[in-house]
Amino acid sequence: MYATPTVRPVRMPFSVLFSLLLLLLPLVVQAQSGGKGRVTGKVVDAETKAPLPYATVSLFAPHDSSLVAGGITDDAGTFALEASQGTYYATINFLGYPVRTLPTVTVGATELNLGTLTLKAATIDLDEVVVQGEKDVVELSLDKKVFNVSADPINAGRTAADILGNLPSVTVDGEGGVRLRGSSNVQILVDGKPSGMVSFDGAEGLRTLQGSLVERVEIITNPSARYQAEGMAGIINIVLKKERQQGFNGSFDFTVGHPANYGAAINLNYRRERFNFFVNYGLYYRNITNPRNQQYQEVYDADTTFLTQQYTTTRQRMVSNNIQFGADYFLNPQNIFTTSFTYRHSKGTRGTSVEYFDYLNTKANLNDITRRAQHEDEVEPILEYALNYKRTFNRKDQELTAVLSYMDHWEDSDQLYTTRLFDPNNSLEGEQLQKSLNYETEKQILIQADYVQPYSENGKLEAGMRNTLRDLTNDYLVTQQEGEQWVPLPGLDNEFLYDENIYAAYLINSNKVARFGYQLGLRAEYTDVTTTLIETNDVNPRSYLNFFPSAHITYEMPKENALQLSYSRRLHRPTYNDLTPFVTFFDNRNYFSGNPDLNPEYTHAFEAGHLKYFDQASLSSAVYYRHTNAKIQRIRTVNEAGIATTAPYNLLTEDAYGAEFIASYRPTNWWKLDGTFNFYRSIIDGTNVRETYQSDTYTWFTRVTSRLTLWGTDMQLRGNYTAPQQTPQGRQLSTAYLDMAITRDVLHNRGTLTLNISDVFNSNRSRSIVEGDIFYTNGSFQQRPRQINLTLNYRINQQKKQKKDLLEESGS
Repeated sequence: MYATPTVRPVRMPFSVLFSLLLLLLPLVVQAQSGGKGRVTGKVVDAETKAPLPYATVSLFAPHDSSLVAGGITDDAGTFALEASQGTYYATINFLGYPVRTLPTVTVGATELNLGTLTLKAATIDLDEVVVQGEKDVVELSLDKKVFNVSADPINAGRTAADILGNLPSVTVDGEGGVRLRGSSNVQILVDGKPSGMVSFDGAEGLRTLQGSLVERVEIITNPSARYQAEGMAGIINIVLKKERQQGFNGSFDFTVGHPANYGAAINLNYRRERFNFFVNYGLYYRNITNPRNQQYQEVYDADTTFLTQQYTTTRQRMVSNNIQFGADYFLNPQNIFTTSFTYRHSKGTRGTSVEYFDYLNTKANLNDITRRAQHEDEVEPILEYALNYKRTFNRKDQELTAVLSYMDHWEDSDQLYTTRLFDPNNSLEGEQLQKSLNYETEKQILIQADYVQPYSENGKLEAGMRNTLRDLTNDYLVTQQEGEQWVPLPGLDNEFLYDENIYAAYLINSNKVARFGYQLGLRAEYTDVTTTLIETNDVNPRSYLNFFPSAHITYEMPKENALQLSYSRRLHRPTYNDLTPFVTFFDNRNYFSGNPDLNPEYTHAFEAGHLKYFDQASLSSAVYYRHTNAKIQRIRTVNEAGIATTAPYNLLTEDAYGAEFIASYRPTNWWKLDGTFNFYRSIIDGTNVRETYQSDTYTWFTRVTSRLTLWGTDMQLRGNYTAPQQTPQGRQLSTAYLDMAITRDVLHNRGTLTLNISDVFNSNRSRSIVEGDIFYTNGSFQQRPRQINLTLNYRINQQKKQKKDLLEESGS
């Protein structure tokens, strides 16, 4: 449903008041329970009899292993718990000691004293230790897939953007664009929230985040009403590292690479009594020259053909700092407050050299040569603050969470362009100087609350609300030197304002009957967006209310099989970059801009998934269908002078069909194979823009990883292939490349040394052909050259995580 009221609604007061009331709700909610009992005791070392302060003591329900009560011992090693009367089992956990389990603890009306409980310290010979059950790189479930990227040696020394390109279902093209199952309309989150890293630069901004700070990546291909409706193909959530172990622990990462890639990362954690402090810091320096990219273009005019051969080389130097610190406060085992502060600062220079060779009719007839050089200085800081609250209850799955976050982000870019014109004999004929000043800002407030209320053994209701308030600005100016004066170019002197406010609420009911489970949800989102061009006083207000139903049905089949059918309605709102009318300017023959008149696109997504476990293998398969209205597609147009402009437009529809398979097989203890295969068909109808804007393409991509462990050394090879596909204006050609890594534990297993090579044969290039009524364009582009990295990871009071630990962290 779409509506544009004549009077714009009041945005802030009611929504903020309502949100703050929800955030304060945890302070007055009380758990419902019957009679209470008290359990006390003392925890000591079995040999020295010394008390063990800050050990964790927990009570669990025996029928479902849900947490009933928990606490931490004091300096004397004593503890006291309160729980409803009943029979439970207890665990005592302390860093460096095996977990002790008490199988039966009966809580009655009178106090139960468990007496002195002893823990025996684990004795480990670090020279002989063999870590078993290491965290699986892929954890499969029907509703999401978790990729524990910190356990994958291919990712050592790389950025978050590089990591995404190594995931099943995900491809990253030569220009840095991220696609999920072939669709570029995917929502990328960091720790479950929008991040400034992807606001201005899209996924390319993730290259400022060092990969060693990333713990795992979650991919949700058909989200329920619990999640934002944004993201046609689904959601990619990047989860940063944070520990909660007792005492002091941490890890250090150091990277050296060629081309110049130097980095260091620190992850530290200290937990004492009710507080857990954590800090992550990453620093990297890169100085990379991209391989020479090229483009060939023909423009037809009557009986003359204008040919242009273009070569582009980019040199980029970047220094980036990322720091995150915060604390968890355990008010009691059922109430946790977390506050965190994140600051990212990147600063760099970019130099781009573009050469244009212009011919008439044939390449034997050179007409002129143009050389254009760009020098850019860029500064981009991002500040983010978040306050999180989590309340659990005695009843299994009953939970209340709330989030309040604020982001302040700006980018300042100054660019100088020097253009020189030469005759066919390479003699200088003229020179022109231009400047581009671009200052962008973003401020965002996020307020969110979610509540889960079980009503039966398997049934539960979920409800929540989410408000996001965003303001972005872009002050843009291009000037050209004329004599002693710098004169603004027409149409390139303006200030663009983008004001976006989204209010959302959802309700979900889920239950299980015999082998069938179901989840039905409805999400409502009200969007209020206004774009303004200050100089021309061009104001474009838009507001619309949409409803997004979702349905998931699961059937538990025998012999470790599971089947799920799902449906959701999704949308893709035009982003800030989609709407801004300003053009990129470093290449004055090929402009890229947004479209202020762009409308949202909507998708109906259907998926059927199957999950099968074998003794030494697993297989996840899915078939899916997406129908999209108002499909957003970038269209290239070229005028008679050979000047091209690429901008997004709303086409009529897209129908996408696909099948995906993710498999894992371990033939022996020392060899493991992982693979993914995705085949899809895409039918695009853009006849509303031009009669010829249609395509019907079949394409596929695959990724296979082979990992061998021999003589204490891990060796890994990963092959990637993307097949060619048709587009409404031409076709995208195939891409193939190989990555490899060698890993070995060192320093008595406290450290891990990794050598990896990304794009071994330097073949990861984006190649495309675009055709129009009067032009033909053939381009080849490589975003990053082959990279060789050597990384050392050193751990303090940490072992390689066990699979069980990581399943608990990921919530699987």
